[in-house]
Amino acid sequence: MRLDLGELAFRYTGLAVSDHDSIVAINIFIALLCGCIVFGHLLEGNRWVNESTTALVLGLITGGVILLCTKGVNSRILIFSEDIFFIYLLPPIIFNAGLQVKKKQFFRNFATIILFGAAGTLISFVIITFGAMGLFSKLDVGPLELGDYLAIGAIFSATDSVCTLQVLNQDEAPLLYSLVFGEGVVNDATSVVLFNAIQNIDINHFDVFVLLQFIGKFLSLFFTSTVLGVAAGLLSAYIIKKLCFARHSTDREVAIMILMAYLSYMLSMLLDLSGILTVFFCGIVMSHYTWHNVTESSRVTTKHTFATLSFIAEIFLFLYVGMDALDIDKWKLASSSPKKPIALSAVILGLVMVGRAAFVFPLSFLSNLSKKESHPKISFNQQVIIWWAGLMRGAVSIALAYNKFTTSGHTAVRVNAVMITSTIIVVLFSTMVFGLLTKPLINLLVPPRTGTAADISSQSFIDPLTASLLGSDFDVGQLTPQTNLQYLLTMPTRSVHRVWRKFDDKFMRPMFGGRGFVPFVPGSPIERSVHGPGLLGTVTEAEDRS
Repeated sequence: MRLDLGELAFRYTGLAVSDHDSIVAINIFIALLCGCIVFGHLLEGNRWVNESTTALVLGLITGGVILLCTKGVNSRILIFSEDIFFIYLLPPIIFNAGLQVKKKQFFRNFATIILFGAAGTLISFVIITFGAMGLFSKLDVGPLELGDYLAIGAIFSATDSVCTLQVLNQDEAPLLYSLVFGEGVVNDATSVVLFNAIQNIDINHFDVFVLLQFIGKFLSLFFTSTVLGVAAGLLSAYIIKKLCFARHSTDREVAIMILMAYLSYMLSMLLDLSGILTVFFCGIVMSHYTWHNVTESSRVTTKHTFATLSFIAEIFLFLYVGMDALDIDKWKLASSSPKKPIALSAVILGLVMVGRAAFVFPLSFLSNLSKKESHPKISFNQQVIIWWAGLMRGAVSIALAYNKFTTSGHTAVRVNAVMITSTIIVVLFSTMVFGLLTKPLINLLVPPRTGTAADISSQSFIDPLTASLLGSDFDVGQLTPQTNLQYLLTMPTRSVHRVWRKFDDKFMRPMFGGRGFVPFVPGSPIERSVHGPGLLGTVTEAEDRS
């Protein structure tokens, strides 16, 4: 009773299983998704576990039940397709991250985030790759080529910081939350760009020229993907601002935002670019310009729509991973006993830990040198939390592993089965064990301040989903006495911030809209919400206070 999601998406009739079995499988999976949400809500009180962990546990239980019912033949009701993940599940997750990012904190710490997310990922990639080349041969994994080792480095460089973000309070620790969140998104994008670049170079004749070609391919993918996302976001802002959709229907505003975001992702995939980077920066640009051009009802609708889609997509994937962990065929093909995949997983986790430590602490030291006296530095305790947050592996690692080592969710090669089972073990162990230890670790290293919650709640009057978009600018701050080295490191960042602020106010916002340049549409909800009694400007009171 299994169903290939690819066939379901494009061709409902003519399935290998009957229509009745297909409907039963879909009903069971939807019921499990509902169960994950209910149990996750019940366990949210002390925040020891999240919906991802709940989905993994339910997936394991369901897989065990199916395994018993089928007498050890099968443990899944759906066949995973990496195409479905990259086309349908990943875009709302990444776009929602870009749309809800607190831009003031994100761009204030942009240099550190890029340092961790891009340079740090490359360091981790190198350590995992060379470590795998040296250690895998001793475990008799099987015949792996250079391209396979490079792909393994990219696969296990992709982090999943969901557990840490759900425990962290972004109002109590804004710097820490911004760094963990920003690094997670940039890390995923960098890992996928690395993975795609590896697939597009000639590994069999590796030399200096191929290495330079690889570096050039990586940089070009990174740059062009970002530019495409920014262009798509600006185009959506210009269309909505000039055509004034709200005069007739707010539904059209919501539709054009959703479709433009998805179009940017699919166009990036069509051009063999990084869809993650494209849709992430599209989300940032839309939140800076487009989101302020639509009506209040459209703002609330778009925010909650993408948050919901992202939430369901993440639960869907972890639920499947839990069931797929009990796939008997992969375990039998991988080894006669589970010792080899478990030993390989332990080696991978060790390399992940070393790779994280190799860049988090040195790069934090460099980042602290560039901090102004008025800006908080990254303490050692915070560095430990950043290191810990990147130890967990999740959706991107699973999808890349299936893309590399399976064909339509299946594999008939022993070494591929070993890598898939090892990846599943790493994801299960890191998400469940490291995830459960995240809260006590954070409480130990960064104790919550007493009375902070009450202060925050008394000052909060905006929906948390929309509050992140209201404060889209960042303060440049005043100059303070610094050492010569600190001044040299902070001067370029300060100058870029100041120049961008002036350029944005003088050229970008008058053309593309945004906060302070909301178009006036007679008779529309935006007229009542922005130009109502007591508000003479074009910015709401909530936005002025952000």
